[in-house]
Amino acid sequence: MHQDALEAIKKIAAEPREPYRYLKVDRITPVIGAEISGVDLSQEIGSKQFEEICRAFLENHVLVFRGQDITKYQQKAFGRRFGTLRSLPLSDIDGDDPEIVLIRAGKKSTFVAGEVWHTDGTSDPAPSMGSMLYMHETPEIGCGGDTLFANMHLAYETLSPTMKEFLKGLTAIHDGAVPWKGFTPPEGLPKTEHPIVAKHPDTGRSMLFVNSGFTTHIPSLSEDESDAILNMLFNFIEREQALNCRIRWEPGTLVFWDNRCTQHRAVWDYYPYSRFGERVTVLGSKPEGALTLSASQKEDSAYSSPLPA
Repeated sequence: MHQDALEAIKKIAAEPREPYRYLKVDRITPVIGAEISGVDLSQEIGSKQFEEICRAFLENHVLVFRGQDITKYQQKAFGRRFGTLRSLPLSDIDGDDPEIVLIRAGKKSTFVAGEVWHTDGTSDPAPSMGSMLYMHETPEIGCGGDTLFANMHLAYETLSPTMKEFLKGLTAIHDGAVPWKGFTPPEGLPKTEHPIVAKHPDTGRSMLFVNSGFTTHIPSLSEDESDAILNMLFNFIEREQALNCRIRWEPGTLVFWDNRCTQHRAVWDYYPYSRFGERVTVLGSKPEGALTLSASQKEDSAYSSPLPA
């Protein structure tokens, strides 16, 4: 890893953070992920505690709530505190609730969704703000089925200054047909053009916004140039463990991740055993290209915009 990357990691890991008064936040790694305790998601969350959950979300990007005993209605109520939930046609999902996606794998599964590094639904014109996955069952053997998350703010910051400037202003195509390779996709899958370097809507921080799960090409470059740049970025996310945290699931665990500035990967290492969870997704907005900010502007913008109360 080059010196610029090491300095970027050191800077993000050392960012000052205000103490928490209404909940406990234990960081999983210096750069991404935190375990949250002192919160009962089956109960109504007060405004002060919710404000601190919002701050922890923007600071850590992935929040883990363990030991929760909640219904799908309580899970949805928590999700609605952050925005409108995505609703899918019942014919397109397994289950009887359009706002709940069932995440299930077992001995009859031939694949599981999310085995490659990806950001959910980036082929949509307005990809989601975040998702909450509540785990009901973990593999009977007692291990396996972890999820990896990667920090896309850090992914961008660890690039060389020349590459960062080159990528700003470029766009890439995100195609909903990519996850359906080898299958017959339904009609009407979206295909959308997004900036490669986007601005986080709540903090203003720059982040890398391409992923191997949906991104196909950079239209302003030749095919060879586009493949070279995207494969370099995809391979970087794949190999660079300094970007990552790893979540080990237990029944009763809820994980809430910021879909705008993270990628994740489901580890299918538990076949023929089973895993089952329910996911809700909070709608987001169209990504905007990152602005060129001065150092003082970057410092002022970080964590300054609150999420919905």
